[in-house]
Amino acid sequence: MWFLYALLSAVFAALTSILAKVGIEGVNSNLATAIRTVVVVVMAWGMVFLTSAQGGIWEISRKSWIFLILSGLATGASWLCYYHALQVGEVSKVVPIDKLSVVITLVLGFVFLHEQFSAKSFFGCLLIGAGTLVMVL
Repeated sequence: MWFLYALLSAVFAALTSILAKVGIEGVNSNLATAIRTVVVVVMAWGMVFLTSAQGGIWEISRKSWIFLILSGLATGASWLCYYHALQVGEVSKVVPIDKLSVVITLVLGFVFLHEQFSAKSFFGCLLIGAGTLVMVL
């Protein structure tokens, strides 16, 4: 089931890029990011209440709070940079560079989470990096 959700995530991420590029025309990128964020917040809290998960908020550990907040700050910084890049660049060049996050995530997972980094992972990272260069240059 995880594969279906991951695939849907990729489809929605692709739609996000195209819809954002059209919608950001003539709009300050920071304002556009704020509008998008409000929609995401409403949607996320809607799902929390729809699934009756709101009671779990009191069970979250201090460590989880800290890392969720840091993750949120990283997401915000990513979105601000992404929307600005979309506003001034071509979507066909911005998106491949943004997807280098796959390579960066694998490396960070290896370094900080001690996840396995196989020859297959290394080769995949090289291909993603090379593919990004081919698409952008």
